[in-house]
Amino acid sequence: MAAVTADQTTQSTSGTAKAAGRAAGTAPDAADAARLAVFEAAVAADDRIEPRDWMPEAYRATLVRQMAQHAHSEIIGMQPEANWITRAPSLRRKAILMAKVQDEAGHGLYLYSAAETLGTSREELLDKLHAGRQRYSSIFNYPTLTWADVGAIGWLVDGAAITNQVPLCRCSYGPYARAMVRICKEESFHQRQGYELLLALSRGTEAQHAMAQDAVDRWWWPSLMMFGPPDDASSHSEQSMAWKIKRHSNDELRQRFVDICVPQAEALGLTLPDPDLRWNEERGQHDFGAIDWTEFQEVLKGNGPCNEQRITQRRRAHEEGAWVRDAAAAYAAKHTTPSTRTAQPAQHVEETA
Repeated sequence: MAAVTADQTTQSTSGTAKAAGRAAGTAPDAADAARLAVFEAAVAADDRIEPRDWMPEAYRATLVRQMAQHAHSEIIGMQPEANWITRAPSLRRKAILMAKVQDEAGHGLYLYSAAETLGTSREELLDKLHAGRQRYSSIFNYPTLTWADVGAIGWLVDGAAITNQVPLCRCSYGPYARAMVRICKEESFHQRQGYELLLALSRGTEAQHAMAQDAVDRWWWPSLMMFGPPDDASSHSEQSMAWKIKRHSNDELRQRFVDICVPQAEALGLTLPDPDLRWNEERGQHDFGAIDWTEFQEVLKGNGPCNEQRITQRRRAHEEGAWVRDAAAAYAAKHTTPSTRTAQPAQHVEETA
């Protein structure tokens, strides 16, 4: 399905279609319709759409929005856990947490790179994040009050992410799907680490068990909100599923997550904070209580416990890291110019070594 480059597709899809229509002696509408038919046939056949393939602008915009939000969530999500690196109770726990935070940074880079294949720069995406014009997951606007929160985030937040993201490995857009393969493998380790941490606490002293239970009580409902609003209130879900960007609806994924967590909570010896949670024999699934969507909307509006703290810290980190980006750009420019590549190669090799 190779057609035009990513930049050309972004800026001049309409002109290309019109030119093709004139050359074939057909109306521009017919050329656009033909391109759309090829795109829709590829999606229906579960073929991957690649950056050089023609795609509807709405498809491109949906992918940029979703990948940007996903990437932003990964780098903002480093903050609440990094807060506990210096206070981890052992060297082993410190090493685990440092590795996890490093993984999250890598996930953000994979996703920004995938978004760049659609003709939008990483700088543009970050500028929109810092200006409040793009969002990240609302879950990261809650504070990490105790060490047990690190375990609850691993078990519940990363568990919800895996439930939501494994189907994205079959996303119709190739770069996004391929990035998700590695991300999901690493997220599965994060979920296991969180579960193991909570298990140790729940089997520890009475105070440790109480701390683990308190963390689960606070993170359970925000984790359910991670899947997005109910299907009848979701503005993007239906079209994303039609394009096979998503494979399952918000409510379907949320139900799957609940059914996974209930037996895990029992094994942990912890209670999920929902008095309405019970097995429904007829449905073969768990019934669970109503989610407070007012809280969800308030956090999205910027009124969560840590909204301002998270974005302020992100802006500050970006500003303080400007010298690193400038140095990397200068180094790249120096070592890609023809004069630098040909002048004094022996000395260059020696200095590099």
